[in-house]
Amino acid sequence: MTRVRLPDGRQFAVTWSIPDEFGGMTDSMLRRSAAFSRFGGVDVDVLTFDARPDTGRLEQALRDRGVLADGVRVRNLYDWLREHPLPGGSLQLGRDVFTPISDDDTTDVRRRGDRVMSRARVDDDGRILQVDHYRDDGTLVLSDRRDTRERGTVGGRSVVLCDDGGRPVRSWRRIWPLYTAWLDALTDGRPSFMIVDSKTIARFMLTYRRPHVITAHVVHGSHRAAPDEGHPIRRSRREVFEHLEDFDLVAVLSRRQADEIERFVGHHGTIVVVPNSRGPLMGPEPSADTRMSLQRRDPDRVIMLAALTPRKRVSHAIEAVQQASARLGRPLRLDVYGDGESRDALERLIDGSAAVQLHGYDPDARRRLLESSFLLLTSRSEGFPLVLIESMAAGCLPIAYDVAYGPADLIRDGRNGVLVPAGDVEALAAALVRARTMPPRQLARMRRRAIRSARRFDDERVTRLWARELRRVAVQRRLSHSPRLRALRAAAARTPIAPQLRSLALTAAAALDRVRRVG
Repeated sequence: MTRVRLPDGRQFAVTWSIPDEFGGMTDSMLRRSAAFSRFGGVDVDVLTFDARPDTGRLEQALRDRGVLADGVRVRNLYDWLREHPLPGGSLQLGRDVFTPISDDDTTDVRRRGDRVMSRARVDDDGRILQVDHYRDDGTLVLSDRRDTRERGTVGGRSVVLCDDGGRPVRSWRRIWPLYTAWLDALTDGRPSFMIVDSKTIARFMLTYRRPHVITAHVVHGSHRAAPDEGHPIRRSRREVFEHLEDFDLVAVLSRRQADEIERFVGHHGTIVVVPNSRGPLMGPEPSADTRMSLQRRDPDRVIMLAALTPRKRVSHAIEAVQQASARLGRPLRLDVYGDGESRDALERLIDGSAAVQLHGYDPDARRRLLESSFLLLTSRSEGFPLVLIESMAAGCLPIAYDVAYGPADLIRDGRNGVLVPAGDVEALAAALVRARTMPPRQLARMRRRAIRSARRFDDERVTRLWARELRRVAVQRRLSHSPRLRALRAAAARTPIAPQLRSLALTAAAALDRVRRVG
């Protein structure tokens, strides 16, 4: 294995939380972190900001499953505060309210074993008015009150940090300054790279700018708004997309999405294409050069790995399989792995049919790709569906709706998979019938092409892409702080041919930097 040269500095993956049952975004983040550790020889800290009380248990569970690599660890804000002082700052109790929750308050309690880790005061509608966080010994570590204007009504905020004796030492009127102080403490002025995966924390990370920190944001999902929103960017992504230049690097997963983003928000030199990588499947993977596993799979078995939500349109897959079975005169079997809010409605649609099974969430579900013949993807939108790459790598032929983005970037219709007009259930059923009745040799050729196509997304190759882009932005950061470059820019700005001189200045400064690093 050849070492990938990542730029010097500490590596962080930034997300809001790691849920017990997670999908593509978290999976991709953990795989990238593992690949950085394996191929780049660096440790990666995954930073989480949620207040779940059992991060340690979660981390061990991820290690037991093989999802969290040895060089990767999870660090949670509140767990870190329980164990470390946060120096600096000021305490302003004349301005910031400090009223710890009392035993008389009605609270929701979160425990770690028999220890109380936090208590929350809520209003009649379940809205949080205050959360107090505790150490293992019961001392107060942080009090976060959210009804400072009028007790019992959400409005105004006071965040007070306490020392190891439960005495207040720092305070803020918002939560983001606490996040900033934590990241400053973690990086400690040393060169650091923070790759932000979660859109929940991306808004805060727009504001975190430090000379020693490179920030990158990965856009995992589609940014498109619904037709009735009156704006091309969905509301939940709009603020971030309007300030993409505040990140040093913005990684999108396909060329089509990068082009469309630039049409909507203008050209940004920060936008690059870096696809998600696929990790190893569980069990022996088929080789494109052999017939291993290409013919030893159930020809009638169809699989779907998707959350049971309206966006995934699992009902389309169920209806298509039912239609295809009727046309073929024999039942196809559809195994659906995932859970979500649409489960009850889908069970009614299935109506007890043994041909369709909802298996629920299974962290090891992708190993079933090695046993299945076809995978269905019926989403309304996608960023870059990792499941398609995993399916192709397993020789399980993907049949997908041609939605933005992803499927058309991965599938060459009729060669390594099948593309179907988005939302057309009848066309999806017809594609299943064609695939199931295809001559075995033709089908085997398509499976081999699919396996070869997936090689482009191996962990090592994608890690090299990340290394190249991170090195590039690191050089740009050094240049932006170079006295030579500032002087050349100032000279260029004072002349009537400023654009040409600016270009020359950048080129000259880059050459000087290369000479300095080589020599």
